Amino acid sequence: MNLNLILMKKFIILLFGFVTYFVFLVTFLYFIGFVGNLFVPKTINSGETGPNAIIINVVLLSVFAMQHSIMARPSFKKWWNTIFGIALERSIYVLFSSLALLLIFWKWQPINEVIWEVDSEIFAIIIKAIFWAGWGIVLISTFLISHFHLLGLQQVFENFKNKNLTDPKFKMNFFYRLVRHPLMLGFLIAFWATPIMTQGHLLFAIITTIYMFVAVKFLEEKELLKELGEEYKTYQKKTPMIIPFTKFKKK
Repeated sequence: MNLNLILMKKFIILLFGFVTYFVFLVTFLYFIGFVGNLFVPKTINSGETGPNAIIINVVLLSVFAMQHSIMARPSFKKWWNTIFGIALERSIYVLFSSLALLLIFWKWQPINEVIWEVDSEIFAIIIKAIFWAGWGIVLISTFLISHFHLLGLQQVFENFKNKNLTDPKFKMNFFYRLVRHPLMLGFLIAFWATPIMTQGHLLFAIITTIYMFVAVKFLEEKELLKELGEEYKTYQKKTPMIIPFTKFKKK
């Protein structure tokens, strides 16, 4: 292949990675506003309840769950890489995940009957602080893993610089000493910490919680065991999966 064409292809891949990262950032920020009823035009409680709201919302969340799980499987990645190449695989995954979330934001049907509401201003402020702490855990955890690798930027940059694509090393640092999946812990906190819990928000929190536990337990954990072997098995024995302080030493 002509050298200029190779360089152009690498540049297009790099540009795609940066555009995808920007889409992720916009989606992530909107996600915070959507769940927290803050800033954005449409939130989890915006608007009137439409017909078949529960069915529509369950379908939307199922689309995200299927996309997120199927595209993350090694067998799918292997097939996907034969079409688009290793450098683009993560960026495409991040893009599709962002689009699945944007679909939820767009088509979500609010169900605004209130399950609980905190009247105390002080307790409401505390709950909001916990909400922000959850998102903070999510963001910090991405950097503890390798933020730019997780979101595809490292791969496209290494490809552009003609470097071998590398995977981040397994580390048990900071939040990862507390739980094996702090990203999921952060999302759980953010989804449940609200001073006003509507039926729609509760539906969202329940389904996403079930999905996280099932996906981590039966998909991600198995793949990590296969990839890391005894090192991860030892880590499993010592460290809780998602909920802190749920591992107790046997007497």
